Amino acid sequence: MKRLVCIILILSACSPIPYGSSGRQTGAKVLTLSDRVYESNIKTVRLLQAEDDPIMQFLPAVTKMGRWNLILEFDDLHTERDNYYFRIIHCNQDWTKSILTDLDYLFDFNEFPINEFEFSLDTWIPYVHYWAQLPPVKLPGNYVVAVYRGSDKDDVILSKRFMVFDPRVTFVRDEKFVSSGPTAMRNQQLNFTVNYKNVDLINPMETVNVTVRQNQRWDYTAQSIKPSFLRENISELEYRFFDDATMFRGGNEFRFFDLRSVLYPGRNVAYMDKNTMPWTAYIEKDKNRSGELYSQYPDYNGGYFLDNYDYRRLNASNYVNVAFTLQSPQPVNGNVYLAGALTHWSLTDESKMRYDSAKREYSTTLLLKQGWYDYQYVVQSKTQPPLFFEGSHFQTENFYEVFVYYRSFKPMADLLIGYVNFFENPR
Repeated sequence: MKRLVCIILILSACSPIPYGSSGRQTGAKVLTLSDRVYESNIKTVRLLQAEDDPIMQFLPAVTKMGRWNLILEFDDLHTERDNYYFRIIHCNQDWTKSILTDLDYLFDFNEFPINEFEFSLDTWIPYVHYWAQLPPVKLPGNYVVAVYRGSDKDDVILSKRFMVFDPRVTFVRDEKFVSSGPTAMRNQQLNFTVNYKNVDLINPMETVNVTVRQNQRWDYTAQSIKPSFLRENISELEYRFFDDATMFRGGNEFRFFDLRSVLYPGRNVAYMDKNTMPWTAYIEKDKNRSGELYSQYPDYNGGYFLDNYDYRRLNASNYVNVAFTLQSPQPVNGNVYLAGALTHWSLTDESKMRYDSAKREYSTTLLLKQGWYDYQYVVQSKTQPPLFFEGSHFQTENFYEVFVYYRSFKPMADLLIGYVNFFENPR
């Protein structure tokens, strides 16, 4: 009898632990009003426009008042479904929390359940895919959706920014007055005019702020831009950028790899190591491109899209360890990070590259879902430029967004009264 009890205890102790449970943080979490994941088991967080066209995967999380089409989705590397909820937080134009109450900007109680989910199908790492449509809001502006577990708002698992705009102003691009010389060879100059004849603005030089963003990157924005000229008689605000400090670096076209198939990997995947579980995809070794001439080729401006060529079902898509290598004769004076939508454009420990002096190369590994991914290497240093390994060219195709905010007196909030996006050097 004692022997039987011992066998039962041993067998029960060896029962499998659901994958991903070790990724849950048990300590205190601090919500930041940014794009961030707070647990290692939460992967592939996206905020998309609900359209059938696959190209819509690349559009920013921006929608117009009355067009409530934003879908939040993410994976939880876990074998069982969890109870997740989300809430909406209103922010000022600089992404600090506004003084508005929930009732000022929401029609419903600020707690929304995530009821849509799907289990993965025979994948190396099991996961549950969740999605939910974001609710309508009363005011245009900046918002953050925060997802948390159960009824505990402090047990946050992810946060994601989105914007809602009311098209009250119009835009005109001005490409006549463009700088020349060395500055223009590596930068992109964005001149435009904002017409506000359809909205009554009080003291627009002080109450209107403009934000410009490149390639949907929150680490590469120009905020609180004031107009160069004000023409009250025709209700126009003119923005001109002539000096190096107010221009955007053109950067370089993004590096990429095609992992839509793990059985037959695509471009820039050197080989698959099938001796590990999950498999490891080794990307072709990269090198410094800063001294090279500009080379034109299509990319997705740092984004990615999910696809599965092996089984043609997204819930059968596998997670793969993806190994990146950057050759460098010596370490740079600073930190090197893998950047792109695949890392939420965040310079964190997860995206940081480690230098091997024996191999003379930087390397890191990320767990990614099957798809096509863009990426670059960014340097954080006091002596080296961020694009040290990439170089910068004015010919580079980039995606820009212009946000126009008006600080109203009632409600006391930054209202997003204008939005436009465009491609510089469109192909």
